[in-house]
Amino acid sequence: MSTAAAALIDSHCHLNYKGLVEQQDAVLSRARAAGIAGFLNISTRQSEWQDVVGTAEREPDVWATVGIHPHEADQHADLGREVLLEATRHPRVIGIGESGLDYYYDKSDREVQQALFRMHIGVARETGLPLVIHTRDADDDTAAILIEEMGQGAFPALIHCFTASPEFGRKVLELGLTISISGIVTFKNARELQEFVKEVPEERLLVETDSPFLAPVPHRGKPCEPGFVRNTAQFVADLRGEDVSDLAASTSANFFRLFSKAAP
Repeated sequence: MSTAAAALIDSHCHLNYKGLVEQQDAVLSRARAAGIAGFLNISTRQSEWQDVVGTAEREPDVWATVGIHPHEADQHADLGREVLLEATRHPRVIGIGESGLDYYYDKSDREVQQALFRMHIGVARETGLPLVIHTRDADDDTAAILIEEMGQGAFPALIHCFTASPEFGRKVLELGLTISISGIVTFKNARELQEFVKEVPEERLLVETDSPFLAPVPHRGKPCEPGFVRNTAQFVADLRGEDVSDLAASTSANFFRLFSKAAP
């Protein structure tokens, strides 16, 4: 199997986070040597937008998002819609987020999280750029907001690092969203997720690392790198009874179809 035939996209990584940024060139080189053909560098707070976009400006196979993570919502409660909208106009910004709801850590007020989530949705609807959604322990409210907002006008979106219930997964698939799978799927206690991955339609599936977090087996305990998306892809392919080269081809095609502002 040639590397080119099995080229993968890491649809969610944090190249400017501690653990990767200090050796960013080497991290990208190792990933490219493993056949990773593209990287979506995700932002979580306004103060890092410039650095995240700067990496995408330097590296032709890296793209960027702009957005506010729910953990950071309280610190961005007054972020104006126009500020986010203006940031999306950069040619290397191909998505919005990550944004959403996190009731596990509750680092920000839930109402503020919800208001910022809706603001991100509105910008996604206006620009046509996909919204990268983070949701944890907030299935009901996330689903309710998505259903209500879709009723006001469709927008492209995906659930990143999917770990929610199969019921929630089926709801968001019905809404037209894409689901991205991280290294968590390789963990021994992820049985429910492993079963759900088998039923995600081929055209709605992505893979990611969320590096430097959540290193897949056999890299548990190490800082995660984008190159490790190959381990996740192989595991998912085995679960689904597919060849990893076929899964690489389909998930890469899905990435460029969803993030249509990116050039293959």
